[in-house]
Amino acid sequence: MARSIYLFNTHDLPHRAGEMREYQLDLRVPEAVGVELLSVKRDEIIEVDLRVQSVDEGVLATGRVVATATGECTRCLAPISWPIDENFTELYYYELSSSRSTNKRGAKSKIDKDADLDLDEDDLSFMVGDDIDLEPAIRDAVILNLAVNPLCNEDCPGVAQKQGENWQYLSADQDQTPIDERWAGLKDFPLKN
Repeated sequence: MARSIYLFNTHDLPHRAGEMREYQLDLRVPEAVGVELLSVKRDEIIEVDLRVQSVDEGVLATGRVVATATGECTRCLAPISWPIDENFTELYYYELSSSRSTNKRGAKSKIDKDADLDLDEDDLSFMVGDDIDLEPAIRDAVILNLAVNPLCNEDCPGVAQKQGENWQYLSADQDQTPIDERWAGLKDFPLKN
């Protein structure tokens, strides 16, 4: 099985609080990241400026995610591109041993079972060896930056119902209001002023 592109090895980072390293990553995504209408497509690049810092509990990862999502306008279905520039901060706790109180060398673990840490919490991220998994943080940074109903521009008129063409490309003399057949009999009704 191939190693995930989102796994980052922190082996070069000493486990002393305050130590820091900075990296620039270009991640070629193996599958689309986003939603159906708008996403960073497969084989596109997500740039990550990553800073990892040792803290008492584990490794603090701070990153800036830069990418371009592409998709379709929800009104006129024209292709659009959506710039993404978002930051994330995630704390990865050191891996706990099976006994939770001693590590492989018999020394006291950095996080013991009496700590105030809620180990059942789903929001916590743990290191696996020296690896941290950046995928949830990067996905959240991308997806939370996307529009729910992306538009090519704020005043996009949409698509004509009958012709199926974009309103902005229809000629000015062409009637852009659809005719409701139920009211057709009143079309020539004389109105008094």
